[in-house]
Amino acid sequence: MLIENKIKVIITVVILLIIGILFAIYLFMNDDTYEEINFNEIFEEDDKITNESIENDETEQEIEIAVHVTGEVKNQGLIYVKQGARVADAIEKAGGETSEADLSQINLAYILEDGQKIYIPNKNEKISQYITKNNGNNENNNTDKEDKKVNINTASQSELDELPGIGPSTAQKIIEYREENGNFEKIEDVQNVKGIGDAKFEEIKDKITV
Repeated sequence: MLIENKIKVIITVVILLIIGILFAIYLFMNDDTYEEINFNEIFEEDDKITNESIENDETEQEIEIAVHVTGEVKNQGLIYVKQGARVADAIEKAGGETSEADLSQINLAYILEDGQKIYIPNKNEKISQYITKNNGNNENNNTDKEDKKVNINTASQSELDELPGIGPSTAQKIIEYREENGNFEKIEDVQNVKGIGDAKFEEIKDKITV
C-alpha cells in the first residue's frame, strides 16, 4: 500500500509539473509584451544614434573659416580657424600679439565669420574699427564704408589701409606725417607723404576728405 501511495503521489506531482510548464508556455506564446520587443531593432537604433552623433561631431570639427589678421601680431596674413572661433583665437593662431599691441581697443570675445579682416592696433594709435568686410554684427564695423569718405586727419591706420593702393606702411606714413606737421589743410596735401604720387592720389582723391 505504501508503495502504491508513493507512486500515486509521484504521478500527481509529475502531472502538475507538466500542466504548469504547458501553462507557462501558453502564457509566453500569447503575451503581447514579449512579441512587441525586438532587441535587434533596439540595438540598431542605438547604433544609428551613436553614429549620427559621431558624424555631427566630426562635421563641426572639420568646418574652418579663413580670416586675415594684420597689425600688431607676430605673423600677419591669412589664417584658418574653426567656425565659431573668436578674435582671441585668431590672434593666438597668428602667433600672438606683439609687445606694442593694444588689446583694450578690441573685443577679444567677438565671434568671427569667414572672410573678415582683423586689425590689431598698437599703443600709439586710436582706431574706430578693427574688423572689416561688414560680416556679422560688429558694432565697430563701418557699414556705410563705401559711401563715406576717409578723413585723412582722423583716420586710423586700418581705415587708411582700406584706401586703394594704400597699404599698412603708407597708412602709417600718413599718420606720422600729420603727427609731425599737423592736420592736412586740403586733400592734395596728402601728396607730401612719401610714397603718394600723382597716380596714387588720383586713385584716392574721391575717397578722402579733411
